[in-house]
Amino acid sequence: MKNIMKSNYRYIVKAFMAMAVIAGTTSCDDFLDREPMSSISPETYYSTAAQLEANLNDEYPNVLPSFGQWTYGIFGEDKGTDNQIEVNANDRYTQDRWKVPHSESDNWKFERIYRINFFLSEALPKFGEDMSGSQNTISGSVATIKHYIGEMYFLRAYEYFKKLQLFGDFPIINQPLADEMEALREASKRFPRNEVARFIISDLDKAYAYMSDVDMATTRINKDAAMLVKSRVALFEATWLQNFKGTAFVPGGEGWPGASLHNNYQYPSGNLDNEVKYFLEQAVEASKLVADKYKGNLTENTGVLQQSADDPSNPYFDMFAQEDLSDVKEVLLWRQYARGLSTHNINAAAGRGNYRIGLTRGFVQNFLMKDGTPVYAHGSYADGDGYYMGDKTVADVRVNRDPRLSIFLKEPGQKNILFEVDNNEGTEVVMEEPYPAITSGDGERGYATGYALRKGGSFNRKYYANGGGYTAAVCFRAAEALLNYMEASYLLNGTLDATAREYWTVLRQRAGISTDFDKTIAATDMSKEAENDWGAYTGGSVISDKTLYNIRRERRCEFLAEGLRYMDLCRWRSMDQLMTAPSHLEGMHLWNTPMEDWYLDDNGKSILVADGTDKANVSSKDKSEYLRPFERSSNQSAYNGCTWKMAHYLNPIMIKQFQLTATSGADVSTSILYQNPYWPVVADQPAEK
Repeated sequence: MKNIMKSNYRYIVKAFMAMAVIAGTTSCDDFLDREPMSSISPETYYSTAAQLEANLNDEYPNVLPSFGQWTYGIFGEDKGTDNQIEVNANDRYTQDRWKVPHSESDNWKFERIYRINFFLSEALPKFGEDMSGSQNTISGSVATIKHYIGEMYFLRAYEYFKKLQLFGDFPIINQPLADEMEALREASKRFPRNEVARFIISDLDKAYAYMSDVDMATTRINKDAAMLVKSRVALFEATWLQNFKGTAFVPGGEGWPGASLHNNYQYPSGNLDNEVKYFLEQAVEASKLVADKYKGNLTENTGVLQQSADDPSNPYFDMFAQEDLSDVKEVLLWRQYARGLSTHNINAAAGRGNYRIGLTRGFVQNFLMKDGTPVYAHGSYADGDGYYMGDKTVADVRVNRDPRLSIFLKEPGQKNILFEVDNNEGTEVVMEEPYPAITSGDGERGYATGYALRKGGSFNRKYYANGGGYTAAVCFRAAEALLNYMEASYLLNGTLDATAREYWTVLRQRAGISTDFDKTIAATDMSKEAENDWGAYTGGSVISDKTLYNIRRERRCEFLAEGLRYMDLCRWRSMDQLMTAPSHLEGMHLWNTPMEDWYLDDNGKSILVADGTDKANVSSKDKSEYLRPFERSSNQSAYNGCTWKMAHYLNPIMIKQFQLTATSGADVSTSILYQNPYWPVVADQPAEK
């Protein structure tokens, strides 16, 4: 990946090509996307290892997780969950704002899948499909060629995993298709979601096998990343099937819409319980392979936030805020950026208010104390007992807490810049952290909850040019393998085995909190946890298993703002309770605290407006002493709390897709497709339930 962004790359595959025409006029561009070849013939182009690499490099930034120039970056990847929120609720937490699209551009797309399939269809015959290379006609190192083929299998698996999360059941297509309508229509048939997951795992196994003969720089996909993602996919599908058992969201469940196409469906392993077991076993095996290799190489966390150029740095903090991650063993894959060539605005935003994305009060309260005890074991949330200092200032919240919170949660008065302080290239910089600008409507400089992160932000001013940052993006890191094993093995065996206990100890040691997780489990009060954490629920009820809950908590805290939260909440089925009890997501303790005085003008008059009108800039103290960004004005969609519909666990398929796959003109009732549970086959309509 190191050279992905070089401007002089020439690619064989262009951006887009329309497919066939239905009824003479309807474009198939969202059906099964195909793209044109360049003037160079495939027979000529796919003939060297360098050509394979160039084609791969084109796919990396389109498929893999990374920063974009104006995306939210690491400090905001979990926005729209109970971890991080903006100032307005995501439509999925409303009753009627999320609607079936007619022709949404990124809904049900096959562009990337087609590109990858074309690559494999050209490269595999030239190399030899038996993986030996005995028929290889591609020039270059055999090991390198195999690695590149393995990378493409990984990319197809990762792209399919995105589709699995969005839609569940999905077409399985492993070849570029001819421009024939009947063949395309048949290929659009959705396979049961567990079979899609099995297909993904198969691709990852192939990726691992092909990539096993050579070690590339960690800017390229590697076999360890393949096994990590395999463990993620397997754990995702196992827990989804387990937690949605009997519902319309699993094959064979009551009301499953796939029954119209797959009548009397039989699981490959015999039944749903066996299928769950299969995926858990796959997750355990894959995660252990990676975890055992890296458990002794997790990046050190000193637990101290550097605040002077002369002080030692914290390697754990720097893992998310440095230019080159080649020597960071925990990072299995990262994306390199380059000054003036490929850049982002992550540092500039992290140095301010995170583009008005803030941590929730529930997430902050969910972090343990350094001694491993829950916050509620130390007095009230507001006042504490002297060990926990309460939450009446942001500074107090950080004291004696899990260092994963204390080093990344910004506090007014902290230094944001320590190095190259006079570098004028850093145009978008705030040298010292101010009081949170919660009254500001500026989308780049305002603060949403008052709790802002510095994760992903560097202490070096040179990275703070407007749109010109070039610190690295972490794609995958090995710590996830330890957590995946802990959860999968516990669900499989009903107990913490010696390996899981070892991994948990390693994670706690690195975090800088007590390794006595048995003490944490014993002190856990699930009724209290349910106040702070949607992950305390499954299927609308608070889970009773405190060990399982604390594994979920560990995962939540380790992956602070790294983009895994919504995936986890969905597979745990952790939003059902919102259908009967709307959730009021909150931020810092604003009212009746010293922080209220941060918002006085030069005449000592408060600038806070909390009258519930369009002019309000904060929520009323009558609602809560804690800031509620969604409840400032009565016309906000979640003014009365965040709600949920069962349908929202999956995305609706756009109506255009039903029209394109219809056998009778544009009559959607004749389509081979079926809509996801409780979504209508009518554009611009909300879910039924």
